[in-house]
Amino acid sequence: MSHQEALTKYLAAFITGLVQAGIKDVVISPGSRSTPLALMFSEHRDIKVYMNVDERSAAFFALGLAKASGNPVGLLCTSGTAAANYYPAVVEASLSGVPLIVMTADRPHELRDIGAPQAIDQLHLYGRHVKWFAEMALPEAGVEQLRYVKTTAIRAVKEAIGRDKGPVHLNFPFREPLLPILDPYPFHEEEKSINIEGGIHFLPYDKLKKIADQWQGIERGLIICGLIEEPDFTEAVTTLAKKLGYPILADPLSQLRSTSISETTVVDSYDAILKGKNVVNLLNPEIIIRFGGAPVSKSLSIYMKNLNDIEHIVVDSGSKWRDPNYVGTTMVQCNETVFCNDLATLIQEQKSSKWLSKWLELDEIAKKTIANHLQIIDELEEGKVVYELANLLPVDSTIFVGNSMPIRDVDTFFHKNNKNITVMANRGANGIDGVVSTALGAAVYKRPLFLVIGDLSFFHDLNGLLMAKLHKLNITIILLNNDGGGIFSYLPQYSEPKHFEVLFGTPTGLNYEHAVQMYHGQYTKIFDWESLKMAILDSVSYEGLNVIEIPTDRERNLFSHREMWEKVSQEINLFLQDAEK
Repeated sequence: MSHQEALTKYLAAFITGLVQAGIKDVVISPGSRSTPLALMFSEHRDIKVYMNVDERSAAFFALGLAKASGNPVGLLCTSGTAAANYYPAVVEASLSGVPLIVMTADRPHELRDIGAPQAIDQLHLYGRHVKWFAEMALPEAGVEQLRYVKTTAIRAVKEAIGRDKGPVHLNFPFREPLLPILDPYPFHEEEKSINIEGGIHFLPYDKLKKIADQWQGIERGLIICGLIEEPDFTEAVTTLAKKLGYPILADPLSQLRSTSISETTVVDSYDAILKGKNVVNLLNPEIIIRFGGAPVSKSLSIYMKNLNDIEHIVVDSGSKWRDPNYVGTTMVQCNETVFCNDLATLIQEQKSSKWLSKWLELDEIAKKTIANHLQIIDELEEGKVVYELANLLPVDSTIFVGNSMPIRDVDTFFHKNNKNITVMANRGANGIDGVVSTALGAAVYKRPLFLVIGDLSFFHDLNGLLMAKLHKLNITIILLNNDGGGIFSYLPQYSEPKHFEVLFGTPTGLNYEHAVQMYHGQYTKIFDWESLKMAILDSVSYEGLNVIEIPTDRERNLFSHREMWEKVSQEINLFLQDAEK
């Protein structure tokens, strides 16, 4: 058997295993050493290939595909620094629990450590940021070798989608010649496959009963929900909250803010509420139950940290110890939805809850104060832009949110609605890089999709716009341009004005119109609220890349936020003081 025949059979078995395990999408960047896999993926009838010339952007694009589809996604590049460019997205996938099958082509062993071109040490390249790593054997076509490579493919997918989802890394050494044989069609239907069972993790009845009996007698409890990607979790946790009489403090990424199911239990203005002085003393729960990732809100994080003498229950289906404040007293590792459903059957519903009513009243006071504050603002201001988006975005749309200030403004100003709007973001490593590419990947499956992003984050990933052009993706990008790093104005660094603008404000003064046009996108610059409204409404019918730039002022934004927080704090304290009388 020739080298090319063995190469073809080996990779056909590997890709067959991937497809049987659930791989449908593969993102590829060009290169020579990855030729065998690139050609074989392109030849397979059941795989959709996305070509991206920039490896860093490609990896974030794959991240978006996986986040939006809920399926594992393949990622392929050539050897050398190409593989290193995947690192930021691999880190994000690891920390946010997104399944990626990272495949890096490599030089064969005889060309390593001897000065051969484009050869770096790719073994365990991503360290502890991948769930599993395998150095693949050189292609052979014996029965055992074909069984090995197919099983490895299926195992890789199982590792990625199993308990505690995340990326895996397969490193493929290839010898020349690199061309497989594509005619005749190299893949064959196989009857035999390996089943992957998704385990449902639950607590035994006796442990659930003990928890139910304990919680049944506690009146002042809080349920805090961060990023969680369980399709039936919203209804399950809402049912549990209603039975317990506990409010749900819902992070925007919990998907609990945009559904009528949870309307009577969800509090979404907690970030502004908890900034008030003495609030902790007047809102002191007896127990906190937390689901999902860490919340965006810093004031909520500080609030939880200060409540270090009460019960903190962390329920997490993964094996990660998600307790950044070190306040957890009980870590429950089981499926969140199953946990809520099972526990709800053992708890008798509370007839009324003064504690829940108090939180809902506080929520309404905060929202009304925020609305009144924003109503008198005539200038374009970032918080008001986000507030208006909740009214302007269409039903069943998706909003992908950039890190730094955009996600914090969404947390503060994007309030409850019944539009079934999905909120997405890269909140694993919380980086500002790769956001455009991730959103474009998500746009393949989520339509219509709106990206809200700051100017520095947009600048970091401008080349990611190429994917919108190449694959004719529909996306509306709402570019909040305050010419620099707006979040630093809220941090202690702002108190050192001498070097602030150079080191932290970092204005670029860039004109993004030409960059958007280079990628064949439509560009609109907004100067008033009516124009913004029309641009958002018109964007729904626009095909392709659409960028709406909104110039804002960092100083004015800072003043407006501080003024709003002070107003909310005053109203909340008045209410709580009256309630104590």
